[in-house]
Amino acid sequence: MFTEHRAVAPLRIVLVLLFGILVMLQTFSLPGQFAHMAEESPDLAYLRWPMTAVAVFWVLCIQVVIVATWKLLTLVKHDRIFSDAALGWVNAIVWAIAAAWVVLLGVFLYVGFNASDPGTPLLLFLMLVGVAALGLLMVVMRALLRQATTLRTDMEAVI
Repeated sequence: MFTEHRAVAPLRIVLVLLFGILVMLQTFSLPGQFAHMAEESPDLAYLRWPMTAVAVFWVLCIQVVIVATWKLLTLVKHDRIFSDAALGWVNAIVWAIAAAWVVLLGVFLYVGFNASDPGTPLLLFLMLVGVAALGLLMVVMRALLRQATTLRTDMEAVI
């Protein structure tokens, strides 16, 4: 368990940096990028606000995962990861990934029906499969955590 405790602090530093970069991306870069796109391509200007909303939503989903991971790290640090509290945070991660996947599916369908070449829909399909795999992996991890929590509770009752 000592190794896990030593990994918590560096991981938290990475999470803080990532969260800060995502906030900057969410507030400055993405709106500015889509405003620039609307100026450069007036025929696509109608996509400015929908694309901004979708991109900001995806960043928000990543931020939810970061906050939930932070809370899980707190539980690891206090040796309470095998508790019902951990399941709630893992559920938050699963729901954030599911919400991002549903929006990605909508984007994939929109682009797929309106694309003139197969490159972008293929890339979106690859992302769709990747996010689905990540979400399903988290569902499996949640089931493993639930089993481990039950086993630990049973062992503590015996001891």
